[in-house]
Amino acid sequence: MDMLSGEQIASAGLTDWRKLAQGLHARYLVDDFSAAARFVAAVGDAGDVLGHHPIVSIGPGYVDLKLISDDAIYRDGEGTEHVVEWVTKKDLDLARRITEIAAEHTLAADPGSVSVIELGLDTARSAAIAPVWAALLTGSPEAQGHGSPSDEIRDATGRVPNLWFGDAVDQGGPRQRFHVEVYVAPEAAAARIAAAVAAGGTVVDDSNAPSLTVIADQDGNEGVVCVDTSAA
Repeated sequence: MDMLSGEQIASAGLTDWRKLAQGLHARYLVDDFSAAARFVAAVGDAGDVLGHHPIVSIGPGYVDLKLISDDAIYRDGEGTEHVVEWVTKKDLDLARRITEIAAEHTLAADPGSVSVIELGLDTARSAAIAPVWAALLTGSPEAQGHGSPSDEIRDATGRVPNLWFGDAVDQGGPRQRFHVEVYVAPEAAAARIAAAVAAGGTVVDDSNAPSLTVIADQDGNEGVVCVDTSAA
């Protein structure tokens, strides 16, 4: 099934869901664990009907869900097809059904609170170093290129953040190569940036804002606030 563009996701009007990194994310607020379990059981039944299921995490007062297809088709510039992890139509269909189930259970969505962390490493030798990071982060060489046409490291079980490789630029002398990327909902980006600045951080590059805003701490370590504006 073809991967969907940001515009296609945006046009679906999924009010409870936000596109972060590769998948759709939602958070529903619950009174207690029993309410969470009942909701998740109903979601599971719906997934059985549609033949697709979300990744679920239950915490104090919330249920987090992630929807992503591991058989999405991406076509590169030459028309070559790659099987990747991305959002497809079956994710939209299940997202709509989950929204209905949440309403039936009188659960409120909290879309502004969803967030995803990924790691970035700048290098000119991703093919050479990726096996080391695949082994270190996941213990499995199959994590290299999992769900991606690149050397990106993705743990199939979701235990650790994804690690992707950016192009290294020779700036002369020591420089930061690792950085953290924080994916947030569009409506949460301004507050997240303001909070980081109020805590002593500095915006060092907002030329690609609101999609990417680079923030440095007092020691010059950089992180990036990321928003998928195409799917907003």
